[in-house]
Amino acid sequence: MNVYEALIKRLDFVFSEFDKVVVSFSGGKDSGVLLSITMDYAKRTGNLGRLAVYHMDYEAQYTKTTEYVDRVFNSLPDGVDGYRVCLPVKAQCSTSMFQAYWQPWKLSDKAIWCRPMPTKHVINEDNFPWDFDYEISDYEFNIEFGKAVYPNKKVCFLIGIRTQESLNRWRTMNRRMAVNEYKGRNYTTVITDKLVNAYPLFDWAVEDVWTANARFGYDYNKVYDLMYLAGVPLSKMRVASPFNDCAQDALKLYKVLEPDTWGLLVGRVNGVNFTGLYGGTTAMGWKKITKPAHFTWKQYMYFLLDTLPEETRKNYLYKLGVSIKFWRERGGCLSDETIKELRDAGVNIEVSDHTNYKTSKKPVRMDYLDDIDIKEFKEIPTYKRMCICIIKNDHLCKYMGFSLTKDEMKRRKAIQEKYRDL
Repeated sequence: MNVYEALIKRLDFVFSEFDKVVVSFSGGKDSGVLLSITMDYAKRTGNLGRLAVYHMDYEAQYTKTTEYVDRVFNSLPDGVDGYRVCLPVKAQCSTSMFQAYWQPWKLSDKAIWCRPMPTKHVINEDNFPWDFDYEISDYEFNIEFGKAVYPNKKVCFLIGIRTQESLNRWRTMNRRMAVNEYKGRNYTTVITDKLVNAYPLFDWAVEDVWTANARFGYDYNKVYDLMYLAGVPLSKMRVASPFNDCAQDALKLYKVLEPDTWGLLVGRVNGVNFTGLYGGTTAMGWKKITKPAHFTWKQYMYFLLDTLPEETRKNYLYKLGVSIKFWRERGGCLSDETIKELRDAGVNIEVSDHTNYKTSKKPVRMDYLDDIDIKEFKEIPTYKRMCICIIKNDHLCKYMGFSLTKDEMKRRKAIQEKYRDL
């Protein structure tokens, strides 16, 4: 079968298993085509009353994206629930060394909002059903919303993630799905006994998305037309939040496609103009980064840290300490090929035969290196990688392989406990 037929088969399964099906709609091409196909499916099978649409509105975005989202919510059929979240969740900010997060739609910042708040299907500070936690991240809120929206029903969130988009996305999805599938379906992840995420579009290529839009006459975000006219390749077209790390390279497109929106972005979040000029260059830690000749990478790292605010500097030093301890005591899992390269380079390593992780790779204990020129550079603990994190304003140190810290996980767990019985 082709990918469209496979998607329909997955929708058959989802609608047969769950009481409510919620499409997580970002306003981008992938979630847009997933919503259109799911809406058609629900109409055809008489399941519109079991369908809902969820949108996290980040306030700062292309005007064309807002227009597309408006069209979707203004045309929802009777019986389809709509949730347009306009809350001051903490969203990732990679344009500033001073702030790791920014908060859209905060009422106290109303004077600098990029646009007026929408009015239809909106969840905001005024009508939120319980006390809003201003420390909650967008990722945490998405999970908690999924648990709370239909507490007495089995719920499936459809998420338009495609593994073709990036290696990290492919790796993340495969790791999650292998550990916690729902009834053996490799495109699902169990969140709770009543909440499951499904990624039915995971095996689509970008060409499949546009083929479906053309063949079925679906509506879509018209900013992609502007990107096409501007010469942006299909694989590089993004409409994510303009301030996160994935959008740094594309931030400058706002100046070309929507100059008025660009002016609002510059006044909204610290560092936008600099990132718009230098995103995707060595100045923002991309491509071939260099250092002053008289520094080692370790010395350069401490030089960079000395330029940062104290709280930001402490965050990076904490991450570095955790990483050094991890590589010395537990070790990271590396392939036989990488282990051979390290030994050939004369690096002192200690290799074990087995690990508790589900992988064929072997755990390797070693000290931090200054730099190393091998194929799997991103897997090796080096001070150069830490320098790249600092320059990219990668406050979470995702480039170093970090996810949430212990304190961040503890805070998330506390939030989950708080809302569990609501």
